[in-house]
Amino acid sequence: MGAVPGTVSIWCAPVGARDPWYAREEHAIHYAASTMKIAVLAAAHRALDLDAPVPVIDQFRSAAPGAPPYRLGRASDDDPIVWDRLGGTAPLRWLAERMIVRSSNLATNIVIGHVGIPAADREWRLAGARYSRIQRGIEDAAARAAGLTNEVTAADLAALLDRVVLTGGWPLATLAAQEHRDDLAAGLPAGTRMAAKSGWVTGVRHGAAVVFPAGRPPYTLVVCTTTTLPDAAARALLARVAAASWADLVE
Repeated sequence: MGAVPGTVSIWCAPVGARDPWYAREEHAIHYAASTMKIAVLAAAHRALDLDAPVPVIDQFRSAAPGAPPYRLGRASDDDPIVWDRLGGTAPLRWLAERMIVRSSNLATNIVIGHVGIPAADREWRLAGARYSRIQRGIEDAAARAAGLTNEVTAADLAALLDRVVLTGGWPLATLAAQEHRDDLAAGLPAGTRMAAKSGWVTGVRHGAAVVFPAGRPPYTLVVCTTTTLPDAAARALLARVAAASWADLVE
């Protein structure tokens, strides 16, 4: 890890444990990318009528005081199924699921618009997280320019993920259905059950998961990287950490 050009943070522990089996720079602060969607999911489960149909829109209120509304652009990594409903309606439950399962940014901003940024941010405190925060929606350029951001640490992500998983129910099932399996999951045996969320932007690649080895207690593994590595190399790094965790803890 010392040769990696940047910051690599790791937390690996039994689910719900205060003390990790292994930790490395677990309190280092990283840009959250899509891992903040775990907190949005938890807040939605707590606060919303998930079966209510809501408008599918692409214009949102900025978190920056006095800034005009902003429009979300259709990015290549967005979920086209959500964009296909633009101008119509969709149940909040379905939008929250697409936010996790396919990491839809459009669905995320719609759900945040209904649950509220303060409620999503409060999930960090409820989980006992120390440094992480949610201050704006996705692609809110005015808020970003005003210094409002979304940040995480590996330890905080583990605390939030543990809380969601231990609560069980729909949030756990949604995280377990997550379809992006090209980082942590790539280092685990095929078919390994996990409840997970990845996050990535240029220079950032994170993976947060609870891993369920058959016949053994589950464990939480979070890897956050802020580096100059190409994304393919960062994904491979996360896979190697996951493989090492499996070899050390399961085999």
